[in-house]
Amino acid sequence: MNTGPAFLDSRDFGRIARAIRFIDANFRAQPRLAAIAASAHLSEFHFNRLFRRWAGVTPRQYLAYVTARAARAALATTPSVLEAAYCVGLSGPSRLHDLMVTLEAVTPGELKARGRGMQITYGLTDTPFGRALLASTPRGLCHLAFVEQRTEGACVAALAASWPQARLRRDEDAAAALAARVWGSSRGAAAARDAPPLKLAVKGTNFQLKVWQALLELGSAGPTTYGALARAVGSPGAARAVGRAVGANPVAWLIPCHNVLRQDGALGGYHWGEDRKRAMLAWQALPWRSRGRRHERELHAAEALHAAEALHAAEALHAAGALQ
Repeated sequence: MNTGPAFLDSRDFGRIARAIRFIDANFRAQPRLAAIAASAHLSEFHFNRLFRRWAGVTPRQYLAYVTARAARAALATTPSVLEAAYCVGLSGPSRLHDLMVTLEAVTPGELKARGRGMQITYGLTDTPFGRALLASTPRGLCHLAFVEQRTEGACVAALAASWPQARLRRDEDAAAALAARVWGSSRGAAAARDAPPLKLAVKGTNFQLKVWQALLELGSAGPTTYGALARAVGSPGAARAVGRAVGANPVAWLIPCHNVLRQDGALGGYHWGEDRKRAMLAWQALPWRSRGRRHERELHAAEALHAAEALHAAEALHAAGALQ
């Protein structure tokens, strides 16, 4: 049986992203499947099948998981943290993937030559988060960007402009194979842990490279903040500069800029859209993403019977001033 993640085109991913946004905003009301499906502009049958293919669980099971997390947070935290927990209720401590990723900078000579003598192999392929453009050199992956409908030509042109002297060779099969390695590992495949490191070869300023390396170390373990990244690079007062470096990240997902949140727990911006960021956080937080965790999935689904009641009780206590 195929246990890998579902790779989606941009249209189907847009439907998933709208549904995740709807659940995130309305889980306290425990919406019915029909309402969630309507937010994605699909019938209940087709939406249930698409969501299960993407997440490995039904929309109702996912709603139960989100509600249970919020209920536990509401019962255990202070009001300010409660608000943050609601904002990032989809995030979790699970690791981003099982890959070993290394980051290398292009050499000054390569920068000066603007790609002369370099071959860049690129391709467009579906991923769990829609269509993406992946590009690599013999030294490693240099570009991973999500592509919206009718912007593929512009995205390829931007890649070419960033390396104007390089030879570009299109290879869709190579891009699909690379995507399978990147996201296939996210289901906990043991083969990913035994495989050689996935090398990233990127260009950036010294400060950007420091931020991206820190992001590999902090963000790959789960959500972090701009402030934490600033402290990690030895510039605790440079959160804004860190934010600009995060926004310039050339390799989405693997350099996990989607895992950087605001200090209050809110999502913050994302170069490829907040809906995609929210869906990424939701997908990586699912505790049953690894193979052989059906029992855990069933336990979380069973919490649906009590999670909403616990959440409403906690909110009532909070409103009455009983939560300190």
